[in-house]
Amino acid sequence: MSASPETADHSDLMDRIYRHQRFIYDITRKYYLFGRDRMIRELDLKPGDRLVEVGCGTARNLVRIAKTYPGARLFGLDASHEMLKSAADTVRRAGLADRITLAHGYAENLSPAMFDESAPFEAVLFSYSLSMIPDWKAAINAGARNLAPGGRVHIVDFGDLTGLGHVGRAAMLGWLGLFHVCPRVELLQRLEHEPGAALRLLPGRYAFLFTAGALAV
Repeated sequence: MSASPETADHSDLMDRIYRHQRFIYDITRKYYLFGRDRMIRELDLKPGDRLVEVGCGTARNLVRIAKTYPGARLFGLDASHEMLKSAADTVRRAGLADRITLAHGYAENLSPAMFDESAPFEAVLFSYSLSMIPDWKAAINAGARNLAPGGRVHIVDFGDLTGLGHVGRAAMLGWLGLFHVCPRVELLQRLEHEPGAALRLLPGRYAFLFTAGALAV
């Protein structure tokens, strides 16, 4: 799959970060990646619906989605080969290899063809991935382009953290920076004025959950 030098470099960076972290990722991230399970409960997938998670990581979310919505078909895309190793193990241990398909690729290139499919998706999920994707705008637009009629884009990610106070926000941004995570403040500002969308902010504006139909940025 073709990639710009920037995305290729990002893939290499993700592999370096997660080569070892992937073994403890799910254990550690549950303490500060809030809102993921709430978003899963709100997906409201129907039998036969197709969901792709962009930046699927270890496939933790995909397995939970598969168990919550047993009639859904699921796909996971990630830029890190290392994370996809863990994802494949997670899916295999859960006995869900027949329902969850994984692929390596870049968010801005998203298409069903990455999974040897042709039908669009009823749902596109970004779970704490946009804050790590360099061209997050292109990622969102690619997701919207590949939605089926009536499909939805779902986002859960870090907010602007302003409710944590100056010291708390600075400390959190410093911590996230160690993992090359950058909250997309511009995105949240845009989503707060998106007509017809559902936006929920967690306490302290720590994180947000967002659901809408076609979304372009």
